[in-house]
Amino acid sequence: MMQNTGKTLVIGASTNEDRYSNKCVKLLRKHNIETVAVGNKEGIISGVQIQTGKPCEAKVQTIAIYLSPKNLESFHDYIIGLKPERILFPPGTENPEFYKKANAHGIETEEACPLVMLNTGVY
Repeated sequence: MMQNTGKTLVIGASTNEDRYSNKCVKLLRKHNIETVAVGNKEGIISGVQIQTGKPCEAKVQTIAIYLSPKNLESFHDYIIGLKPERILFPPGTENPEFYKKANAHGIETEEACPLVMLNTGVY
């Protein structure tokens, strides 16, 4: 049973079907979770428009990160400003310095793969 089904923002979304960010957007949509995608290039994944920049989004519950710590730096203030309940960091995106910043703002951080969480029903 899915516990959290609020809006999810995927940062680092790609139209490349081999990318985990692409698989994540598809699986979120398969589970009927409202999904917002942000990436370097515009495109569409399973009906979700990939937006560029830092779109204004209200009531984001979860953010799934698909960027390296270096590439995520320019998004720190944006992410904090969205006030998500939690941020998921799949393998390869671990970012202990940003965890501290997010935690200081009351945002939960988890080193967890959204794909595994969705497939096992613990999202």
